Formats: sequence, C-alpha cells, structure tokens
Amino acid sequence: MSALTNDRYLRALLRQPVDTTPVWMMRQAGRYLPEYRKIREQAGDFLSLCKNTELACEVTLQPLHRFPLDAAILFSDILTIPDAMGLGLYFSVGEGPRFQRPIGCLADIEKLPIPDPEQELVYVMNAIRAIRKALQGKVPLIGFSGSPWTLATYMVEGGSSKAFTRIKKLMYTEPKTLHLLLDKLTQSVILYLNAQIRAGAQSVMIFDTWGGVLTGRDYHQFSLHYMHQIIDSLLREHEGRKVPVTLFTKGGGQWLEAMAATGCDALGIDWMTDIKEARSRVGDKVALQGNMEPSILYASKERIELEVKTILKQFGQGSGHVFNLGHGIHQDIPPEHVKNFINSVHKLSEQYHQ
Repeated sequence: MSALTNDRYLRALLRQPVDTTPVWMMRQAGRYLPEYRKIREQAGDFLSLCKNTELACEVTLQPLHRFPLDAAILFSDILTIPDAMGLGLYFSVGEGPRFQRPIGCLADIEKLPIPDPEQELVYVMNAIRAIRKALQGKVPLIGFSGSPWTLATYMVEGGSSKAFTRIKKLMYTEPKTLHLLLDKLTQSVILYLNAQIRAGAQSVMIFDTWGGVLTGRDYHQFSLHYMHQIIDSLLREHEGRKVPVTLFTKGGGQWLEAMAATGCDALGIDWMTDIKEARSRVGDKVALQGNMEPSILYASKERIELEVKTILKQFGQGSGHVFNLGHGIHQDIPPEHVKNFINSVHKLSEQYHQ
C-alpha cells in the first residue's frame, strides 16, 4: 500500500500536531453532486450502487476530484449488516430505507445469522480494496458502521421512525429480547469493522444516529454499553500505524464524558453541542469532530467563512479537531459553497497550529 501523502486527518484524531485543521464532510459523496446523480441513475438504485465495486469506488472519489478534502469515506450504507442478516433492505422513493422482513418477536432474533464480512458483505470489502488502490495514498480512507442500537431501531421499526414506539415497547416490555438482538449486532459490527480495517480502512467511525432518542439510563444500557464492547474488540493498529476510532451519537451532547471513557480516539459532535464547552469537558482525552450546522452551507460565502472562523476560535489552539458538519450535507447544497467551506477551514485554521 502507498504511503500517505496527507495524513493530517489521522494525526488530528490522535491529537498529534498538524499544519492546518483537517476537514471532511458526512455524506460528502452524494446527491448534492451532479456527477453522483448521474452514476446513481446508471446503477439503477442506491443498493445496486453500493454493491457495484467499480461504481462505489468512483462515487467515493468524486468529492476528492472537486475539493481538497483530507479524507475519503467509504460509499456504503449503515444498514448493510441487517440486509446481510436477511431482512431484505430496499429504498422507497421519498421514504428512505425499509425492510421487507422486520423483526417482530424473539423467534425472529434467534434465527438471525452473524454475517461473514468476506462472504455476505464481501462487496463492501471489495469496494474498500478498490478505493485504497485508487487513492494511491493521497488521503486516508474512513470505514464505518451503524451502532447496534441504531441498527436495531431500523430492524424493529421496519425503517425510519419519528417516535420509535416499536423498539421502545420492546425495550420496556422485553428488555432481554432486545439485549439478545443488540448482542448479535455487536458481534456482527466487530467482525465487520475489523474486516474493513484488514481490507484497508485507515480509520473507522461508529454512527449512533438514534442514540439521542433515549433517556440517559437507557442510553448507557442499550447503546453505549454495546459501543464500548465494539471499541474494546477492534484492531487498533494495522499496516504499521494506529487505526483511530470515532464515536458519534447524534443528540448525545449530554453524555460526552461517558463516551470519551469508552477508549475511542475521537467524538463526533452535532451542531447542538458547543464545541468550546465540549473541549473543556473532555479535555485531552479525545479529539473532537464537528460541528457546523449543515444548513449554513446554503448561505453566502461570507456567512460560511464567518461560521468556520467562529468554530475554529471556539475550539482554540492546538490539534485534536477534525472540522466537519454536525450531520450529513443536504442534497440541494451548491457544490461551490462546499468549496468555499473547505478552503475556509484550511486557510483560517493555520493560525491555530503555529
């Protein structure tokens, strides 16, 4: 494998000195890019695109052809594991992900297999291998998975949800049943992320998209507990260098200290959490990733620049900050605004690393 030309993203996650704050965006390969929409049309549907090695590689690289990003992120979906377990993932227009066979009872959970990453999920590993080869060491590649709790919400609800009534009913009426599902998902995520690292992912991220819908007690028991188990079981070194792990609970700003205590290297924070306050709370324990409100990218060049300046100032001097949005980029953001954003981060952050 090629040596890395630009490793500031990995260095920042490990709180090592960098020349400028690294930046990448959640959903950076996606519908806001006309070239992505063209490939998606060619593939036929989202899942076919994820499962086509050549096309998944191409869309992963598309944003890097346009912008001086400091990392590439694997083009995939968080629901690959439940799909590999046989739940029949599909995407409805305007409705998001759905499952043909959602989890309805204990018997359904007992029947779930633990997918082999090099068998049922080999298309993900093939994409990683192809992307690493195509990157030629230009920037690192990020692999990822959904958290067990977040995957379970989709599997029990049958898709996206606003109130999460089905999974919360299961949680409060049959906690042992839910723990069995979360345990199987934890085993699957450990295998999946370690396989991604072996295939060439140089950093991994756990997306706990729906952890923030839980009470504090339930978050610790049904979400954080399992993410901690995953972090304890991950390969933390590969190809002669450390593999940093980032944990992101959307809406989890009140639990930063507990998240930092899991042994992860970095925490993703959403825009509802003040980054200055977050840094003062976690200290030098972990790096922070975030946390600009994605909708600011609708604004003028000056307004975007002002926001970047403000967040950099709030974080302050030194390493340990990966600039990102507080969640994924919206699909109707003009690519020119993204370019302004990324250039602003690099230009304005130099003074914080002298």
